[in-house]
Amino acid sequence: MTISRRTVLRGAGVAMGLPWLESLPGATTPHPQRFAVLFMGTGISPGRWWAKGSGAEMELGESLEPLAPLRAKINVIDGLFNKFATGQGIHPAMTGNLLSGVPIRKGSIIRGGITIDQVLANHIGQDTPQPSMVLACERAMTGFHETNFSNAYSSHISWQSADSPVPNEMYPSLAFDSLFENSGRLRDTSVLDRVKDHAASLAGRVSATDRIKLDEYLASVRDVERGIERMRNDKNRAEERAAGAGRPLAAMQRPQDGLPEDIRDHIRLMCDIIALGFQTDKTRVASLLLARDLSALYYPFLAVGKQHHGASHYDTEEDYRKIVRFQVSQLAYLAQRLEAMREGESNVLDNSCLLFLSNMWSGTKHDNKKVPVVTIGSLGGKLKTGRALEYAAAGDENRKLCSLYLGIMDRMGVELKEFGDARTRLAEL
Repeated sequence: MTISRRTVLRGAGVAMGLPWLESLPGATTPHPQRFAVLFMGTGISPGRWWAKGSGAEMELGESLEPLAPLRAKINVIDGLFNKFATGQGIHPAMTGNLLSGVPIRKGSIIRGGITIDQVLANHIGQDTPQPSMVLACERAMTGFHETNFSNAYSSHISWQSADSPVPNEMYPSLAFDSLFENSGRLRDTSVLDRVKDHAASLAGRVSATDRIKLDEYLASVRDVERGIERMRNDKNRAEERAAGAGRPLAAMQRPQDGLPEDIRDHIRLMCDIIALGFQTDKTRVASLLLARDLSALYYPFLAVGKQHHGASHYDTEEDYRKIVRFQVSQLAYLAQRLEAMREGESNVLDNSCLLFLSNMWSGTKHDNKKVPVVTIGSLGGKLKTGRALEYAAAGDENRKLCSLYLGIMDRMGVELKEFGDARTRLAEL
């Protein structure tokens, strides 16, 4: 077993990356930077989404209160917009280029542009086993919207080229298998059981502090694996049902399709998988579609009877307030998971940038003249945090989403002359 600070435990049909271990030999290069984007469709709850002040004293509106423990590490950015997504129609026209900033095409031939996550994956993803993870908690739609834009634009936020959205991985078990290179019939056997001999050997060669970190990491993987085992069994049974009924699995409804019935379980496992991918440096780029545009998700645990999209048409009312706050709490969950992962004198969150956004401000008005944006993490100190940034009155040329993307990519070592509709960086970023 090769020993380094980024060592990999190997067993039968599995490779398990480990977190940064200080007592093992390794280069003194900076810790890797990571980027993840989380998307929630159909806007937020206006009037409850605001921030004032800075740092630990920052005041947060009701929808953003789940981020309160992270005040000093967030930026709440108001007033940004995506020029080519305005005036084109509602829903898919507001979503298809959210992360690319290029015009999209109506009709049967889809046309978009490469998105910020895939630009980063092309540059920094070559240093990791997986260039990126593209995950989703809701199935993609087919067909066309009434505006004659393909529903593919509403269903995918990550695009690898102008005509190719990156397929969303919906099933946590398959995302887990990809992360740990877990394949074949051995998938039904615990990955920890298969690497236990290597883990025991490593534990005898590291410091006491690193042994604690190793034990905590393996316990975390075990917790995730238990959830994965249940969902793998559900997926296997769903595949049998679909085969018996002569129907494609994608045509079946949750949970008959093997997806978790409770969206809380689904989102948390996807966040856990991203966190493990970042912690072990198996990937440095991820996207997670929490709820797609035109979302059909239900939230019975919130005592909300409407679907996500239907509730968004009444975005000042209590039902949608609950939905927005719930989704923001998932962002907080992922951020706090990363914050708890030590990396030398810092942690994984400090070396990352999480970007949360929606495709519109108000679902009631289908208004995307500005969109909600939050970032968490400083990219190893290269991105200032703890701020409420306001661009609504800065003029259209100075409030472009793609100017934000250029600034983020700069800080990750990917310097472009232009991206989407922007040729300048966002001021004061």
